[in-house]
Amino acid sequence: MKKILVNIARFVVALTFILSGFVKAVDPMGTQYKIADYLAAMHVGEYIPDFITLIASVLLSAAEFWLGVCLLFAIRRRVVTRIILIWLTIMTLLTLWLALANPISDCGCFGDAIVLTNWQTFWKNVFLFACALLIARHPLEMMRFISRSNQWIVMNFTALFILIVAGESLYKLPYFDFRPYHIGTDLRKGWNQMMEGEESPYTDLFMEREDGTDITDSLLNIKGYVFLLVSPHLEQADESQFDKINLLFEYTQEKGYPLFGLTASSEKVINRWRNGTGAEYAFCMTDDIVLKTMIRSNPGLILLKDGKIIRKWSNNDLPDEDILSDRLEKIEIGQMPEDSIPRKVTMIILWYILPLFVLTITDRLWAWSNWVKKKEKSNKIYQTFKRKDMRKKIVAGNWKMNLNLQEGVALAKELNEALAADKPNCGVVICTPFIHLASVAQVINQDIIGLGAENCADKEKGAFTGEVSAEMVKSTGAQYVILGHSERREYYKETPEILKEKVLLALKNGLKVIFCIGETLEEREANKQNEVVKAELEGSVFNLSEEDFRKIVIAYEPIWAIGTGKTATAEQAEEIHAYIRSIVADKYGKAVAEDTSILYGGSCKASNAPELFAKPDIDGGLIGGASLKCADFKGIIDAWK
Repeated sequence: MKKILVNIARFVVALTFILSGFVKAVDPMGTQYKIADYLAAMHVGEYIPDFITLIASVLLSAAEFWLGVCLLFAIRRRVVTRIILIWLTIMTLLTLWLALANPISDCGCFGDAIVLTNWQTFWKNVFLFACALLIARHPLEMMRFISRSNQWIVMNFTALFILIVAGESLYKLPYFDFRPYHIGTDLRKGWNQMMEGEESPYTDLFMEREDGTDITDSLLNIKGYVFLLVSPHLEQADESQFDKINLLFEYTQEKGYPLFGLTASSEKVINRWRNGTGAEYAFCMTDDIVLKTMIRSNPGLILLKDGKIIRKWSNNDLPDEDILSDRLEKIEIGQMPEDSIPRKVTMIILWYILPLFVLTITDRLWAWSNWVKKKEKSNKIYQTFKRKDMRKKIVAGNWKMNLNLQEGVALAKELNEALAADKPNCGVVICTPFIHLASVAQVINQDIIGLGAENCADKEKGAFTGEVSAEMVKSTGAQYVILGHSERREYYKETPEILKEKVLLALKNGLKVIFCIGETLEEREANKQNEVVKAELEGSVFNLSEEDFRKIVIAYEPIWAIGTGKTATAEQAEEIHAYIRSIVADKYGKAVAEDTSILYGGSCKASNAPELFAKPDIDGGLIGGASLKCADFKGIIDAWK
């Protein structure tokens, strides 16, 4: 419940800050005017230059928006919540003073978008303060939407976005206009409603000639187009665009459109403006607050058509001679623009909200995958099966010098039928004497049973009577070959160098090698098993490239347990298998080691296979005598089920 309440409070405060900051940022001059009102109420306004209040306006709105986004995404949770709590403490005290003293009628916390009374603002801040206090006390209860490593992207992107919005709104005009003088407003209709006694935001709207004649009604009822050059105070107006203003006046004279200057300045200031600019258009006196509300620029330009506002320009964006190319009836600026609110909202979604949404989804997927990986690493049972899933599981039979041709073919057929009926859950290989290979290849389905030889020569071809080359083995249809078996090492004195040549020739001819290693009883009793298996690998296969080594299946056979009835315990077997995998990792890297199948080859049978195969580093078995009977061999294969 605490977590739920904290996150509800977090969303309320965050969304309030985002809305408040945004509506201020899209109208920085409006926020500046409100700051000036506060300073005037505190009797310090005359000491603060306008450029300071303008900078404060931009920074205040940007900071409020930025803090809201940081809180929404739970970025820097402790620091952000404390800053917001301090912020709301100050604002609550300030709005209490406003509510009690009422020096200004509206605090301006939501600009012109939402107007609240001072007491409404105070109670709103009390509620937000309570929410901020809750989240500041329990900041870590807020769930993150973005990981710590990517928080800087959101912070910098948000700061850049809101400063661009504020800058563009200041240079041109507010991106969203919430005032009663926005484009599309029918001033004539609003004025007439006010004159008929209805409630209207145009109560303070008046336009008087310099001689005191009120022309508001007649000006708003002009048929066709009227230009209004608006400057609340001419003495503070930007003088950089005099040429465009004069060009505009010439255009209106030529085309017959009225142009009026609206200002709250004195006659003396108006004459100074005329002398400086050569202006010949008439000026009307208007309330300065109304003028500041009409357009956030000094000067600014408004175009009316039949009393309706259809265009507004800031001083930095006045129409030039290229735009004023014909009569207003025939050119674009003489028509109501299509720059609708939905289009503006869509642009914000595309340029700000959508990138953050994509970043959030990507970040959460990345965080979730990392979480899954950590869970996998901490779950030994999962890891056991995960590693086995990565590596191929194999049960290989080594018939040795047993079974004549007919017996061998019959066994192969029986085994093929048994496995076709009951699909194995591992790879199955039978390695037969040379004379069986071609015949057995004809009676088995090699999608179910792989075929291998028990040996091959260390020569490619030539006058080597009785030898069978790797190429010959491959030509029978075989896929595998056993090399390095302890019986070949002992009885036929196969050295590491001879085995190295055999391995290279087998790989060259497309055969997968089941490479046997293992220690004698004396070596085991002397605790030299690790040294022995490492030396056998280094002597014959560690010279291979990574690509070629991936074609090697290692078979560990404790020589003292082959045909003796003795079997290494599952723990002993796992220990040496794990060591073998570690030295492969040292040589080729962890990824190769995890992909290398390591079989156990010491008197494995159906009774002990399940216990052996359950170990994480044992990937199957190289089976001798138990592979000569279908039932016995299948019993070992079924251990994987």
